[in-house]
Amino acid sequence: MKFEGCTQMLPKIAPRNNDQRFQHAYNDLLRYSARLGGQLFGPVPSGRRREFFCLDRRTWVWHEEWIDQLGQKHAVATHYQVRPDGILKTQDNQNYHRLTVDEERNFRHAVRLYVERIPAALRQRMQVAR
Repeated sequence: MKFEGCTQMLPKIAPRNNDQRFQHAYNDLLRYSARLGGQLFGPVPSGRRREFFCLDRRTWVWHEEWIDQLGQKHAVATHYQVRPDGILKTQDNQNYHRLTVDEERNFRHAVRLYVERIPAALRQRMQVAR
């Protein structure tokens, strides 16, 4: 029996070098923080996926997936770009536009909650992983 495909998957399961280990740990923390960020405004209803996370200093993502009563799958991804002259958003890779006053207030509130809660949870997860 030949298992050529397994050798390509092995580095994803058991990273071989420090760069792969770092990337694996980084991806794990990003997924974890995204899941926690999706719970900032309460529990995520059953059958729904909600994530909110920071990709870098200027990029934030809000992602939701759900299945409607007809069994249709829906997904919305909103990317926020924080710039010196304001905050821009795009949904599902459409054109960027400025946030409304209400959207900006809600976004700032979400970021404030994220910054207050998520770093401590990540530090705790990293301590458990050691």
